[in-house]
Amino acid sequence: MNTPPILAGIRERMQNLSERQRVVATNIANSETPGYKARDVSEPNFAALVGGSGMIAAPRVQLTDRMKSLGAIQPAGSGIVLDKDITETKPDGNNVTLEDQLLKMGEVQADFQAMTGLYRKQMSMLKTALGGRG
Repeated sequence: MNTPPILAGIRERMQNLSERQRVVATNIANSETPGYKARDVSEPNFAALVGGSGMIAAPRVQLTDRMKSLGAIQPAGSGIVLDKDITETKPDGNNVTLEDQLLKMGEVQADFQAMTGLYRKQMSMLKTALGGRG
């Protein structure tokens, strides 16, 4: 039995939010690391869930030889991109702003709560459709 697209979309978004929370936490942990560049997670592409062809992908972080020689490693996970919402860069090259990262963490929490609410509603509707109590 196939998973209904709405449940598959909720699952994919929750996984995306989990990864985004991890990346934002890493940004916060590296807020004083010289040269560290803030990262974010690209939004998931839901077109495949409804048979669409997809959209143009966001650019991925690509390490140069110089970055590798300085000890940089390719970020784990798929969809991790350089943060495009940068408000300032410190003289040491670090562009993590704690206020921005804390706002993003709040967004992740609110979005996760919204997905949890959608999941509960969908499960309630399925139970009702199957003759159970919602």
